[in-house]
Amino acid sequence: MRNTLGDLNNHLFAQLERLSDEDIKGEELTEEIKRAESISKIASQVIANGNLVLKAQIAYNGDGRTVIEKDRPKMLEG
Repeated sequence: MRNTLGDLNNHLFAQLERLSDEDIKGEELTEEIKRAESISKIASQVIANGNLVLKAQIAYNGDGRTVIEKDRPKMLEG
């Protein structure tokens, strides 16, 4: 499976590292900030969607128990 939540985490940390680069200034920094804002918005939606999938799976289980490994939705792997 491509593009897991683990991949998202790696992308977020990579963006943080780019923003932390003290050599980036001016227009390049402005562009990096715009990129970071876009990534953040998309990441928030991905996380919210994953949360919804998890809540739906727990509700589907019917007894309020946590999702066990074999029941875990593919989206939440990674």
